[in-house]
Amino acid sequence: MPKHIGIVACSYEGAALCYQTICKEGSQYLGEHSHPEVSLHNHPLSDYMKFINNGDWEGVAGLMLSSSEKLFRAGADFLISPDNTIHQAFPQVSRKSPLPWLHIADEVAKEAKSMKYINIGILGTKFLMEGPVYHDALAKHHIRFHIPPEKERQKINMIIFKELVYGVINGASKRYFHDVINKFKSDGCDSVILGCTEIPLIVLPAESPLPVLDSTRILARAALRHSIGEKVEI
Repeated sequence: MPKHIGIVACSYEGAALCYQTICKEGSQYLGEHSHPEVSLHNHPLSDYMKFINNGDWEGVAGLMLSSSEKLFRAGADFLISPDNTIHQAFPQVSRKSPLPWLHIADEVAKEAKSMKYINIGILGTKFLMEGPVYHDALAKHHIRFHIPPEKERQKINMIIFKELVYGVINGASKRYFHDVINKFKSDGCDSVILGCTEIPLIVLPAESPLPVLDSTRILARAALRHSIGEKVEI
């Protein structure tokens, strides 16, 4: 019997893509039209942003734990969150969570190691690019990383929060992402982490100047494997 997956959602576009991936790809493991049981809880993104903008990661942890408790009561066996930024609160969450978690950045770092990437560009919100989430996860595997300069971080952050979280795909914004990735390539990067769960909506593997590490789908696939009993570190 597959384990029940609990999704702690933050922004709805990223959570929808993660949920969709679990359901679409579940049939590869479990048969036609089949996937593990999935429950999702979502506090509004606005609630999260009040805390994130103030650097209040304890407040972010409180929202994540609130969702954790609800999903525990709904019968989930383990949890994931298809939102990279809020993983900055993960140390506080993991100590109090009623259920075990898969950590999005750890799953991406393991995938990067398996692909033998050694110098990776990171894209995401400004909080994610400047924060410790991927810095720490990649350091465990001795993988180097780059983030864009401050002006580019601000522009990327604006595109995420003004466009992508609403599912808006703008041609000029797509070109901007490709320009940033091209700069990573010029700096010697061998791949790029799509470290905001909405970026896969605008940066497609076939169009990207570098191979992509799609954090949304990597997490969803790790959850699928864990649900059906493949050995996954948590």
